[in-house]
Formats: sequence, structure tokens, C-alpha cells
Amino acid sequence: MKIPYSEGSVFCLPLRDTGFARGVVARATKRGKVLFGYFFGPRLPSREAVKLDDLHPNGAIFRSKFGDLGLINGEWTVHGKVPGWNRAEWPMPDFVIRAPLLRPKLVRYSDTDLRRIEASHWIDDDRDLPPDSTAGYGAVEIRMTNLLKAAPTNRK
Repeated sequence: MKIPYSEGSVFCLPLRDTGFARGVVARATKRGKVLFGYFFGPRLPSREAVKLDDLHPNGAIFRSKFGDLGLINGEWTVHGKVPGWNRAEWPMPDFVIRAPLLRPKLVRYSDTDLRRIEASHWIDDDRDLPPDSTAGYGAVEIRMTNLLKAAPTNRK
């Protein structure tokens, strides 16, 4: 089966109440399954409202490792690539493991292999790093719905 996305792909995902949000595949494994992406508002009224040229990593409202099943089964639709895609401009962040009664632990993955940890050590401050977990596509839809709950639909 051909994977319907690559690094730089812009996709649209349905929100659980109404509308859609956008995401960008920033890192992908060769066989798919686990990706890292940036996710964006505002809430869009339809899949046809997807723009490609206004996305920048600093504008993301959510960053996460996530499973690709929504893209594979077609519930998340690919709409093209970020114009002038340059993976260096869309960095892979450090992640954090948070556990009760323990200091946070920084986890750094390889920039070329999402399964290979390059560094791991205890830190005093997690600096709002994303959690070291991989979200299923449904969990991403729920998270984005909640993040965009109060945001009106962009009618442009």
C-alpha cells in the first residue's frame, strides 16, 4: 500500500463537533505508522478551505507524535505540501516524561528516526515541552476540538 503523505504534507482533520483543522507532517518514518506533526487553527468550515501558504511552525497550537491511521483510512485528507518545504524550519522538539513524585525527564529523538532516542536525562524544568507519547488519530481530533472549542469558524 502506498503511503498517502510525506514530510511537508498538509492535511485536514475533522473536529469532533463541527469543522476541520490543519496539520503538517514534519517527520515520518519510512514505513509510516508514527509521525510527528504540527497542528493549526483556526477552525475551518470545510475541507475546501484548506490553505497551504500561511503555515509556520511558530503558529502551531499543538505538536505531537501521532499515528497515521486517519491519513491511511482517508478520514484525514492530504491537500498538498507546504510551499518551499524545508524540514530544518520545522524542527523536531525535545519531549518530556512527567511522572508523579519524580523530576521531569527530557527525551530527545533522532531527527531521522522517530523510534531512536538520542538523549534522555532528568531536568529541573520541563519548559512546556510536549509529552513523550504517541497519540492516536482520534485523540488528536479530540485535543484539537478542545483547543478550538471557543474559536469561531473562519469564514474567509
